[in-house]
Amino acid sequence: MQDKAKLDAIVHDARKPLNHISMNAELLKIMVDKSASPEEVKKIADQIILAAKECSATIQQMTQQ
Repeated sequence: MQDKAKLDAIVHDARKPLNHISMNAELLKIMVDKSASPEEVKKIADQIILAAKECSATIQQMTQQ
């Protein structure tokens, strides 16, 4: 049972950055449609990259257990 709880916690932790990736990708599409500045687009892209790295770290943590 403890393994299930640990897996549930890891999955929960992975979902948060995945949700950020999805949300920011949608925002990026809207910004491009509205001709956002390159700086604004870069800021959102940086947030997507950060969330992807967080998710990768969570998955890495899961494989080490």
